[in-house]
Amino acid sequence: MSSKRYTGLIDKYRDYLPVHDDTRLISLGEGQTPLIRLNNVPRIIGKDVDIYVKYEGLNPTGSFKDRGMTMAVTKAVEEGSKAIICASTGNTSAAAAAYAARAGITAFVLIPEGKIAMGKLAQAMMYGAVTLQIRGNFDEGMQLVKEVAEEAPVTIVNSINPFRLQGQKTAAFEIVEELGAAPDYHCLPVGNAGNITAHWMGYSEYLKAGLANTRPKMIGYQAAGSAPFMRGHMVDKPETIATAIRIGHPQSWDKAWNVQKESGGWFDELTDDEILQTQRLLAQHEGVFCEPASAASLGGAIRDVKNGKIPEGSKIVCTLTGNGLKDPDTAIGQCKNAVMLTIDAKLGAVKDSILKNMAG
Repeated sequence: MSSKRYTGLIDKYRDYLPVHDDTRLISLGEGQTPLIRLNNVPRIIGKDVDIYVKYEGLNPTGSFKDRGMTMAVTKAVEEGSKAIICASTGNTSAAAAAYAARAGITAFVLIPEGKIAMGKLAQAMMYGAVTLQIRGNFDEGMQLVKEVAEEAPVTIVNSINPFRLQGQKTAAFEIVEELGAAPDYHCLPVGNAGNITAHWMGYSEYLKAGLANTRPKMIGYQAAGSAPFMRGHMVDKPETIATAIRIGHPQSWDKAWNVQKESGGWFDELTDDEILQTQRLLAQHEGVFCEPASAASLGGAIRDVKNGKIPEGSKIVCTLTGNGLKDPDTAIGQCKNAVMLTIDAKLGAVKDSILKNMAG
């Protein structure tokens, strides 16, 4: 019996990506993430909608960034680069560090001091990146990365690198292939705005190739304390518990506005409380654990279904950008009412606790 081992998204979609037959692919088997149909959330909100979550938290480093990083690092190595650099709120640094390690080159990551979830910082350090904590935010880090790349032999792998979006567009390919068509609405968290741009590229390419008949309305949800698309201008000091989208100066600003207009979609915002409430809802009623920023996509979709902006009968895909284990401190902080009992190591004590909690 013959079988072909899955070797990553570049190999699978090479006809749609800027690589050559002899390109050395830097891959960790990213892509092919689950598209999970929500069974309980539609019932809880009392609406007849078909909601799927694209769980990008099951990529190798736990976020959608791996899709773009496999392409960015592959092209950097192809062009002879010996080092890459990025500014990051966490997920980009983890992905850059991992793929640099895979390629045998150096990764430099600039992160905002005290503003990065511990799970993400641990990844960058374990993968061997040179980690530079700056006394400033992501946007200041991004500016520094642009400046240093003009004076040092390093390749930027933030989403201003066009190969990042090429890799990230493959998520749209997978969604169309699984559903047999594009969804009616695609909801995403928006920080730097590269991902909503990349998905639109993917849907558009499959439409052009005749592999899809329609494209979805693209909806981007931001955290209220970090919502430049809702303010209509850049935000200098963004603040939100959703660290992955704590970005006030999106690098794909113009591209994202074009996506919103072309698709007939919109931008909206959620408070931190709404984001965390959705994170708990998804974990406790569907068994899917995403990081806070990811929950913005589903939280926004639920609100727009309830208010009728997204009509009943719609097919909706929500991107979950990162794994919940990226930010364990925030998760644990929400579980103050969780049942955790300390009992004697005796059968009677265990049995009594089980019966009591089953009854309760």
